[in-house]
Amino acid sequence: MKGEVVAAKLLDPQALLKQELGVQFGHQLADFGCGGAGYFTLPAARLVGSRGKVYAVDILKSALEGVLSKAKLENLLNIETVWSDVERVGATKITPTTLDSGLLINIMFQSRQNENILQEAHRLLKQGGKLLVVDWKVEPTPFGPPSPNRLAPEKVMELATKLGFTQEKQFEAGPYHYGFVFVKQ
Repeated sequence: MKGEVVAAKLLDPQALLKQELGVQFGHQLADFGCGGAGYFTLPAARLVGSRGKVYAVDILKSALEGVLSKAKLENLLNIETVWSDVERVGATKITPTTLDSGLLINIMFQSRQNENILQEAHRLLKQGGKLLVVDWKVEPTPFGPPSPNRLAPEKVMELATKLGFTQEKQFEAGPYHYGFVFVKQ
């Protein structure tokens, strides 16, 4: 709970999903590296509604169990959990080229396989599908991951462009985070 309260002051999932990414009723969306709190998964499920679907993807089964538990409490029946390692291209059991949107929220700093993560998202998005990337700014902050672990936005842009994404926008995602919306061409 404490982590969720802190997160609520750092990022606004509703604003990021609706205003920045443009999530709509009926969309198919995947939250890659969703974590156990469902901090973006649950708001996304409410936005896509009964005709949409949100895939909660994580390598930790305990995280997926946490998301499912919270979804049941909120009577959200449009969330499907997917146990996968998004660092392995082709590992995520979602039909390729079917997603309207994908989320990579605070996971890039945790990996040295960022190109693979972006490639896996690209594989699953339909043409014209959008990818929201939010991660920690490289500059020092009062908390968060160590600065050497953080991925510069320029590097994210370079990798995404190399894989066939086009930048739709770059923005301040909060006081300590940057954000991008990329479109699969």
